[in-house]
Amino acid sequence: MSFVTGVGLTSYGKHEGSSSLDLMSMAAELAIADAGLKRAEIDGILCGYSTVSPHIMLATVFAEHFGIRPAYAHAVQVGGATGLAMTMLAHHLVDAGVARHVLVVGGENRLTGQSRDASIQALAQVGHPDYEVTLGPTIPAYYGLVASRYMHEYGVTQEDLAEFAVLMRKHALMHPGAQFHEPITVADVMASKPVALPLKLLDCCPVSDGGAACVISRAPTGERQVRVRGCAQAHTHQHITAAPALSELGAEISIAKAKQAAGVAISDVRYAAVYDSFTITLAMLLEDLGLAKRGEAAARVRAGYFNGDGEMPLNTHGGLLSYGHCGVGGAMAHLVEAHLQMTGRAGTRQVRDASVALLHGDGGVLSSHVSMFLERVR
Repeated sequence: MSFVTGVGLTSYGKHEGSSSLDLMSMAAELAIADAGLKRAEIDGILCGYSTVSPHIMLATVFAEHFGIRPAYAHAVQVGGATGLAMTMLAHHLVDAGVARHVLVVGGENRLTGQSRDASIQALAQVGHPDYEVTLGPTIPAYYGLVASRYMHEYGVTQEDLAEFAVLMRKHALMHPGAQFHEPITVADVMASKPVALPLKLLDCCPVSDGGAACVISRAPTGERQVRVRGCAQAHTHQHITAAPALSELGAEISIAKAKQAAGVAISDVRYAAVYDSFTITLAMLLEDLGLAKRGEAAARVRAGYFNGDGEMPLNTHGGLLSYGHCGVGGAMAHLVEAHLQMTGRAGTRQVRDASVALLHGDGGVLSSHVSMFLERVR
């Protein structure tokens, strides 16, 4: 058993003069304070990677920078799924008695600390070095290929995909820490610059500076009690040329295993936090997870199903598409927002009921998946 006892999140966007370690530290300090703990009580540290500071011992580098001496330290790398993968590992560590309080942290100054070309090159390396990278595609190009196939198979349109960008921006307008605060329409998305058709600029998440953190503990540290009910992973491929059929991707595998581990059904879920690096990512994952039927997620967006006051509130902070994406910390913001909603601390964004939350992270090109259920105990 484990509990999410504290969360911390910086604003996303530009943080001039702040390094990856600085942003991680800002988020970590907030999370530890939120848990009602002192730094010295943290006996485990899990951190993700940083493309700006690609140190081979980033976990201990951060521990030294932050001023803690953990008994357990580990860095994790599974792309965008890293944040939830670390949370899952922390859950197992405290459940096994290896540590009492594990700090999970991610952050990067990817926007101000790295040139556009360097960022593109770093992200492009997700491709196969012989069969893909040599042809010049980047992450949006890979997802553009997936989008084209998905649209062909399930009758999804570019306007359908645009609905997800509009929804995430609508939610971001209510969060002061979001990178974007200008409302957009489906027409705006359709008119935005082509990036990798059918994906356009507003179908893609931005590059951001920011940091996020949480503390996973063996027992509650205060009145707020949110526990990890169950979680699971699936890793079907790394490269898009080796990917299985669209109907056999890892999200369906991980959610089935997570439901079994947690003993819950999708009908029990009251809040959803789902990875949204691109509009196609969010559309596909919502359907793979059982939150909509194939090809019908956009219709549910239009009907208000995923609104803050809808039947299944989704990414109420604005997600990667509008809150921002700073690497590992990007998807961790989903976890922070879920915790705030579950503990009644989301302010004007507060939903009616977030007693059971489903979180899902995706790494690579729909390659690595982590599904997790959180439950409010009280």
